[in-house]
Amino acid sequence: MSKYGYIGPASATPTQSSTQNHGVFKPDDAIHLLGKDEYKQQTFNMEYLVIAGAGGGGGPAGSASGTGGGGAGGYRNSYASETSGGSSSTESVLAVPTGSSNNLTVTVGAGGSANADGNDSTFYTITSIKGGTGGQAYGLAGTLGSSGGQGSYTATTSYSADGTPGQGTDGGNGFGHNTNNGRAGGGGGGAASGGGGGSHGNAGSGGAGLASSITGSSVARAGGGGGAGPASGNTRSGGSGGAGSSNNTGGSGGNGTANTGSGAGSATGSGGSPGTGGSGVVILRWTTADATIGATRTGLTDGGVQTDGSDSYIIFTAGTGTVTFS
Repeated sequence: MSKYGYIGPASATPTQSSTQNHGVFKPDDAIHLLGKDEYKQQTFNMEYLVIAGAGGGGGPAGSASGTGGGGAGGYRNSYASETSGGSSSTESVLAVPTGSSNNLTVTVGAGGSANADGNDSTFYTITSIKGGTGGQAYGLAGTLGSSGGQGSYTATTSYSADGTPGQGTDGGNGFGHNTNNGRAGGGGGGAASGGGGGSHGNAGSGGAGLASSITGSSVARAGGGGGAGPASGNTRSGGSGGAGSSNNTGGSGGNGTANTGSGAGSATGSGGSPGTGGSGVVILRWTTADATIGATRTGLTDGGVQTDGSDSYIIFTAGTGTVTFS
């Protein structure tokens, strides 16, 4: 079927509504609709929650320094009046085109491994930026998404890393000191708040995430990972949904929870391993009467179309592919 219908003989009987143009139109019908700017590809409103993959934790570092927690993945939300990333206002709903020829790209970003950034997530024209990895003593953290915190550097130098406005928050500063046990890493930035800064001997906690009810139930996502400090037992929790940190006894940083875009905890000391950032997620929600999603979604993993009241929604949990609506 054409996106706009077909023009045919005077006996044609088309179907035209606020959401679609189907069938065969008389020439006079087409002229009339063109004059009203209605003879065109039809769209419907789509609400979305698109979260990128989070950053992995920093480390392990030697006993002289702490490391930073991984940052949450960028968080973009247009559902109801819920807050979007960086405590920004709800984004506008998308006008999504229908038709089998309109292949809309979906990508669910994977979480970053130790000392690595996460990966972007996308739907159609919406892109959420990857979370930054946690910084170590001698290198800055990533600077995208809800960025990771920076580890301590020297007695006088410490850094955080910036989040992307409208998607996430900054990582926390590390803490530099002239004693080994004083140096500590900052927490990773979350969707709602920045990572905590390190202090003498104490690492920073991960920034808080945000909760969304786009699937009908409130779920917290996109918290930052906790930083690590060199002092024995110096662990710091992740943000809402984020992973915890490790310490110089060889413990490993916690992983971010899958499909929440939550950052990983960092590690310091012999034998410790930084955590892996949580993978992202793409959730789409629309009025059931407005559109039907195509059955073939190559390259994507999802739980099928579900309903909540008069709306339908679908949760994409992995992969890259395309979807269509009719």
